[in-house]
Amino acid sequence: MPVNKIFDAFDNLRVLIVGDVMIDSYVFGRVERISPEAPIPVVNVKRKEIRLGGAGNVAMNIKSLGATPILCTVVGADSDAKDLLNLLIDNDLPIDGIIQSKARITTVKQRILAGSQHIVRIDSEMDSLINADEQALLIEKAEALAESCDVIIFEDYDKGVLTAESIKQIVAFAKSKGIPTIVDPKKRNFLNYQGTDIFKPNLKELKEGLKIDFDAKNLEEVKSAVASAKNILGVNGVFLTLSENGVFIDFQDETHHIAAHLRSITDVSGAGDTVVSIAAMCLALKLSPKVIAEMSNLGGGLVCEYVGVMPIEKDKLRNEYNKYF
Repeated sequence: MPVNKIFDAFDNLRVLIVGDVMIDSYVFGRVERISPEAPIPVVNVKRKEIRLGGAGNVAMNIKSLGATPILCTVVGADSDAKDLLNLLIDNDLPIDGIIQSKARITTVKQRILAGSQHIVRIDSEMDSLINADEQALLIEKAEALAESCDVIIFEDYDKGVLTAESIKQIVAFAKSKGIPTIVDPKKRNFLNYQGTDIFKPNLKELKEGLKIDFDAKNLEEVKSAVASAKNILGVNGVFLTLSENGVFIDFQDETHHIAAHLRSITDVSGAGDTVVSIAAMCLALKLSPKVIAEMSNLGGGLVCEYVGVMPIEKDKLRNEYNKYF
């Protein structure tokens, strides 16, 4: 498919994102002195900002690429949840997949920055698994919303929204409807995504999840590790991100290593969200494994040029893709 047609086709896609949604909070300021109370910098606050984080950032990436994202998650019934719902509404994102629970709190990750320097991060969260009633409601909502979607992303941050049972049931439903699935995993559910189409860990996640070690710079070792992971995990494909060593994909009887593009790296926050967003949309369009890897790798590098978690810009990605490929 010609490149411009790919980007035009993105506009017609509907993407279901099931997983952990959170708020990314930013305090921007300057450091001009050290506190007299302790040997720590004093940040003089200039600006505050909140953004959608976790699965919410994936939704923002999907929207920025022209498609329609639909979030399905469980959050708290608290003031932070009100901020979250307002962020969704302000960004023209649907809220019918958001389940509020009095038994949980809404995850907030607050970052304190002085200029471009990240000083500290403060996390307000709980990571216990959702209860049986919340799980049943999540599965019900996910299945209902999936009916109109072209691909499902499991966006797992180990905050407890995704459980072994919910994953199993939603994957089975997706298979019955012919909806492709892609996973951005974390440690707790690492082995629970059998039957999904593409499993997208980073290097650290794969090594820790399967308790293996290999040299990321040795292509043969990478290829062997990914093939082993594909078999152990029971998935149709593995798309491994290797940071400065690019990406490697093993999917549909094809393997490809795509080198990283030289970038001025400012902040790697959210790069994985961008990668899985682009890969999911390429998967929905049935594009080749090579194109999936090329475009996702390029997008993940582009967002590292910005401070904080930011969605990919469609026109910038299009222009960069035309330049390189």
